[in-house]
Amino acid sequence: MKVLNIISAVAGAIFRLVTAIAVVYLIYQGAGICYDYGYRIFTEPAISAGEGRTVTVTITEKMSPMEIGELFESRGLVRDAKLFTMQYYLSEYRKEVGAGTFELSTAMNAEEMMAAMVVVKDEAEGEAEEE
Repeated sequence: MKVLNIISAVAGAIFRLVTAIAVVYLIYQGAGICYDYGYRIFTEPAISAGEGRTVTVTITEKMSPMEIGELFESRGLVRDAKLFTMQYYLSEYRKEVGAGTFELSTAMNAEEMMAAMVVVKDEAEGEAEEE
């Protein structure tokens, strides 16, 4: 009976140790993935160097940032639509990006694309709405 209790205790300790190692490994891997993704939000380079390829895109009022990112990914302007969406929400241009047809380049990074998509409202239009 004592031998069975000792074997059971050793097996339980080994199981707890393996479980703890697995949890630490998963946390380590998850932290690495999160760090890499967070780093890419602020440092993601353009798709191509030099002049790049010009792509015409049309953004509508009803498009969400994720849909814009998916459009850009399908056209080869960005590598990851989800990453572009995060960059959009953290961008200073978030409230200024508007609908329209834009000429973008694969040599632009996400921030440069958003700067190119800023729509300036007419002052006369804004004054008419205020009155």
